[in-house]
Amino acid sequence: MGSVFAFLDNPAMLLILGAAAVLLFGERLPEVARNFGRGFMEFKKGVHGIQQEIRGAIESAPVSTDNSSTASSRPAHCEANAEDHEEATAPKFEPPPSA
Repeated sequence: MGSVFAFLDNPAMLLILGAAAVLLFGERLPEVARNFGRGFMEFKKGVHGIQQEIRGAIESAPVSTDNSSTASSRPAHCEANAEDHEEATAPKFEPPPSA
């Protein structure tokens, strides 16, 4: 299955998980399960909202119709000639004087 919850496919694991839940929560188990379900639904709604925002941003982004080389899609500040830039050099290493 490849899922994080793939171990829940085994009925013995479900039985162990259920027994542990009863031991831990006892009479409050329905309340705990209800709160867990609500929290999970809120999480799903939040993830869905983020996905919608991303989809909206992608759909509203301008689409370039220029199919020339990738160099034309570079920002203007990246198109400067290489001659305009000085080559970066590292300082020469000098070991500290011996005492």
